Amino acid sequence: MTDTRLSPGDQAPEFSLPDADGNTVSLADYRGRKVVVYFYPAASTPGCTKQACDFRDNLAELDGAGIAVVGISPDKPAKLAKFRDAEQLTFPLLSDPDRAVLRAYGAFGEKTMYGKTVTGVIRSTFLVDAEGKIEVAQYNVRATGHVAKLRRDLSV
Repeated sequence: MTDTRLSPGDQAPEFSLPDADGNTVSLADYRGRKVVVYFYPAASTPGCTKQACDFRDNLAELDGAGIAVVGISPDKPAKLAKFRDAEQLTFPLLSDPDRAVLRAYGAFGEKTMYGKTVTGVIRSTFLVDAEGKIEVAQYNVRATGHVAKLRRDLSV
């Protein structure tokens, strides 16, 4: 099964998902400004924690450049709340337990892990522009060093 991969210029798939507190957050909430939408496999795992903390630590610079950040995983809101509180994350973490948004962005499907082909979340990052179009689409990103590379790519 091959999921769709998004490319720059594509319309970003709309979403409305619950955050860690059960409030609905939609892509449409960010119209008029850029937003990084990143997909990660599981809250509180080492790689995902490193990546989330990197976004947290770079949030001021991204925000200063007019870029918001939203993280999406299949985790339930209660797990996201624990993760957010433990790591003092200051951006929304959204819950996509049925993986519909992950699939819409091509961030769920076959991947290679430890030499085996498995089906799961493909660590991916997208920059959605102020009009809701994909500006940057990165698949199979590394948890470590990814935010620094993204900032370089965006000149932030």
